[in-house]
Amino acid sequence: MFTGIIRGRGRIIAADPQDTGTRFRIRFPDDLLGGLETGASVAIDGVCLTVVRIAGNEIDFDAIAGTLALTNLGDRRAGDEVNLERSARLGDEVGGHHVSGHVSTTGVITSIELESPGNHHIEFQVDPQWARYIFLRGFLAVDGASLTVAEADPERGRFRINLIPETLRNTCFRRYRTGDRVNIEVEHQTQVLVDVVTRTISAALAGREDRQAEK
Repeated sequence: MFTGIIRGRGRIIAADPQDTGTRFRIRFPDDLLGGLETGASVAIDGVCLTVVRIAGNEIDFDAIAGTLALTNLGDRRAGDEVNLERSARLGDEVGGHHVSGHVSTTGVITSIELESPGNHHIEFQVDPQWARYIFLRGFLAVDGASLTVAEADPERGRFRINLIPETLRNTCFRRYRTGDRVNIEVEHQTQVLVDVVTRTISAALAGREDRQAEK
């Protein structure tokens, strides 16, 4: 479990193909190394991966083919920066929202503005099947960062998030360009609620149609 508060940036120094996927070697900042052990979970651009090797501040992770296909990690190459968050510990402050590290889908950046003072934002588009879970003022994890939806156009699958300077300072968002893919994790409770309400309404409508047909 994670909080969606990015604690630092890492740099991929190797992305080596393996029989089952890719092994990433990532250089960590010193302040994220304390207590890190093999087997620990770390969110890499919002994807929960397991530490398989530690050599100083160079940490190895394996991403299987399924993970590469469902996330933007398949786009990552040596030299790229990634957002990092260590797993939450009992009693940690949840400054964002509960994030599982299980990416729901990817979105494509359609517009980006990071230079105008007081107007830092990113707009992106997702597949329509996921758009129903994204609401105005709702929570969303974008490459692992807990953010609030500032504008929503669910019919087109387009959404906008605003970024404060502190978020830009701690994340890799400044390297983004139009057309880039980002990892999206929808808020789990919202997804469950929407699915339950949708099934309930569908069942009620089906029951009404059956009763009308019997008359």
